[in-house]
Amino acid sequence: MALNHDEVPVLDALARYREAGELGFTPPGHKQARGADPRARAVLGDAVFLGDVLANGGLDDRLSRGRVLERAEELMADAVHAEHTFFSTCGSSLSVKAAMLTVTRPGHRLLVGRDAHKSVVAGLILSGVEPVWVEPEWDAGRHLAHPPSAAAYEKAFGEHPEADGALVTSPTPYGSAADLGGIAEVCHRRGRPLIVDEAWGAHLPFHDGLPSWAMDAGADVCVTSIHKMGSGLEQGSVFHLQGDLVDPAELSSRADLLGTTSPNVLLYAGIDAWRRQMVQHGRELIDHALQLAYRVRAGIEEIDGFHVNDADDFCGPGLAAEFDPLPVVMDIGDLGTTGYAAADWLRERHHLDMHLFDHRRISAQFTHGDDEDTAARLLSALRDLAGHADELRDAPRVDVPSPAELRMAQVTLPRDAYFADHADVPVKEAEGRIAGEMITPYPPGIPAVLPGERLTAPVLRYLTSGVRAGMNLPDAADSGLDTFRVVAKD
Repeated sequence: MALNHDEVPVLDALARYREAGELGFTPPGHKQARGADPRARAVLGDAVFLGDVLANGGLDDRLSRGRVLERAEELMADAVHAEHTFFSTCGSSLSVKAAMLTVTRPGHRLLVGRDAHKSVVAGLILSGVEPVWVEPEWDAGRHLAHPPSAAAYEKAFGEHPEADGALVTSPTPYGSAADLGGIAEVCHRRGRPLIVDEAWGAHLPFHDGLPSWAMDAGADVCVTSIHKMGSGLEQGSVFHLQGDLVDPAELSSRADLLGTTSPNVLLYAGIDAWRRQMVQHGRELIDHALQLAYRVRAGIEEIDGFHVNDADDFCGPGLAAEFDPLPVVMDIGDLGTTGYAAADWLRERHHLDMHLFDHRRISAQFTHGDDEDTAARLLSALRDLAGHADELRDAPRVDVPSPAELRMAQVTLPRDAYFADHADVPVKEAEGRIAGEMITPYPPGIPAVLPGERLTAPVLRYLTSGVRAGMNLPDAADSGLDTFRVVAKD
């Protein structure tokens, strides 16, 4: 029987809660805004507090007999061609850990693209799983990594046939996407599941002009962030499942193990409403976003010192398989400055916040929420940036290693190094020591250093020069990198 996508079970249940005048002698303690600080209500609005109710014993009864969340998840699964869907209010950082802990277990191996997000590394630390790192497709000229190829996963399985499965990140925050169909075939020929960290791909199922959607490409588990390219609230995430290689009950159990027992219903409502919006209007909304992005790309290309990366730059042999044009990635190397300096200037002068920034790029993420006004404001600010580039040319430079120099040997398990006794050593004494911490330039959140890797001079120069240039390292014990946290006895 076809499902009715006009329904929004979570939003409808919230409306019924309000209409019935439900009175909760339960958390949350603000009691439908009555106890909230009036100053907070003035900023946040009462709608935030009125929508903040218990999931069970509030939105639904104490035994979930209304099946509110279950029906919302069934509708989402139907919308994106999955067999099962699970909502998460803890972001895709939790969802990907749940998927990893379902597919593999402590002491086992998992094939993982080395361009994985820090949440994947956190999953390795929590689980005690041994990663078999699969090298990305490196564009040495642009100093940029694209997702690993199917051939790279084939090679890794050939060397480690006992691995429990594989994980790939696609699309990347820069918009480049993997050959998911090819990687899925490599996995399934061996009876192994494929996890796709598709956090940046929530929009992909709803338009055929975008890269392949993981479920359509044959992935077993797919994790996506509704808040990134969709219109859900921050931390809203879903993970989807299909096929018989992963037990849905086990996946649900792992999510329950890691997740909160106090989920925020507002996040559920955002996910539920976004699904209805996309089923009903997704094609036209994304069509508009794509057309707008194409016009903006053309406009930026006309600005002196800017080059907008496109499929010709990112796709081809030894590069990515597919390309999403909505992350508008701009190479500003010809302006003679860094992405860090440019991003700071745009925020200070034009109150614009860039999606990504690195040693030579800035990126503006477009979604169906953008319009002619937001596009015009971006173009105006970028023209102004080009006109003031002379002011930014003294920005400190980043010493970016070659792909070969960037990779360090993993000499102990991430878990073992992370939980070992640590010492903080001056940077001049760190070379050759085993890292005891994760160090991650953010954004995009891909670790440059993993616990258990042996530190090398090129990576140390990269990070220390990056900090001087404005790189943000939020997870380093010493964010200024005067010292590095290493394994005390190695």
